[in-house]
Amino acid sequence: MKKSTITIDVVLDENRVPQEIEWNASDDNGDKAQLARAMMLAFWDGAEKTALRIDLWTKEMMVDEMADFFYQTLMTMADTYSRATHYHDQAEEMKKFAKDFYHKFQHKQIQENKA
Repeated sequence: MKKSTITIDVVLDENRVPQEIEWNASDDNGDKAQLARAMMLAFWDGAEKTALRIDLWTKEMMVDEMADFFYQTLMTMADTYSRATHYHDQAEEMKKFAKDFYHKFQHKQIQENKA
């Protein structure tokens, strides 16, 4: 059996706000850590039937980047759900929600930029 390790290092400022997020995977070809402005990590606790989550973002993460991050995450979650369950109709509903979410964000940005 092969084992893979993912390492996440978070540098915090004096107020414990993430300043830098670095990650590295043991299966990755490079030894250099990858930088990220945000992360979402979820684990399923089968015994408790609950999701355990860690959501972090740095001060440099812009609002438009956060919207892109959520849109892409929702889309890939829908793909994962489709592959895992074969409930393609529900996955398509999730993708529709993601697209609507992103369009509403874009509309909000346009309105705020006019003001």
